[in-house]
Amino acid sequence: MATKLLVIGQDGQVARAMAFVGSADNIVTCVGRPELDLTDPASVRAAIDRHKPDIVINPAAYTAVDKAESEVELAYAINRDGAAGVAAAAAEAGLPIVHISTDYVFGGDKAEPYLESDPTGPTGVYGASKLAGEHAVAAVNPAHVVLRTAWVYAPWGHNFARTMLRLAADRDVVRVVVDQQGTPTYAPDIAQAVLAVCRTIVASPDGKDWRGVFHLTNEGATTWAGFASEVFAQSAARGGPSARVEPITTADYPTPARRPANSRLDTGRFTRTFGHRMSDWRDAVKRFSSAPKA
Repeated sequence: MATKLLVIGQDGQVARAMAFVGSADNIVTCVGRPELDLTDPASVRAAIDRHKPDIVINPAAYTAVDKAESEVELAYAINRDGAAGVAAAAAEAGLPIVHISTDYVFGGDKAEPYLESDPTGPTGVYGASKLAGEHAVAAVNPAHVVLRTAWVYAPWGHNFARTMLRLAADRDVVRVVVDQQGTPTYAPDIAQAVLAVCRTIVASPDGKDWRGVFHLTNEGATTWAGFASEVFAQSAARGGPSARVEPITTADYPTPARRPANSRLDTGRFTRTFGHRMSDWRDAVKRFSSAPKA
């Protein structure tokens, strides 16, 4: 029997990626405005009643990291209250929830990749609101999976990789931060990983191991400058725009919200629990470079 997945949102990078992984085994329905408003719990419950899913997936979020510093109420309304409303509506219907979170829940001062058990310490409103969302989801729906990911990009939407290609079309040199570490994570790979989570839930609906917080990124790590260099190298190999990367420090590029110096996440628990290993981040950039851009 097919598993019916209800994805909250239509336009975000992960939501759009989920729309492409539907099959006879996994019927994926992405719902956003005007049918569903994340800040309106009644619309969430109505969508669940209408589509009758087996699992609810919520990648929707307020992701404007710098704007969040001045739009605190809106960030919390979506990332905390909206997340709680989705998780609660799923719980009322007896459904598990897969919720997407972020590396920004950490302060970034650890020398090694972060484990799920490490103390959190967000440095800005975006990270704090997402952490509050994690707590809210766990409080209202015991059947929850929280997937923390990082540096998400896709052939569509607003993201770092697409911005680099746009800048390279107009200039020969692009200045990029070199003292922040993390793992670029390809949204289509996240979608495939979510399917692995859903398979585990369906196979063991009363299981305890799959519940809780998990870290999910592509394999390996780099810096923003390293990410940009790989995007340009792959683009140049295909006759696309490219530029020389000039490494700069975080201090050279001040922003309203402080970014974590270390966003690396240890994904071992996810791999062990769900039997799904993500590809190396460079392989994902290669596939991104070959994909049609929307």
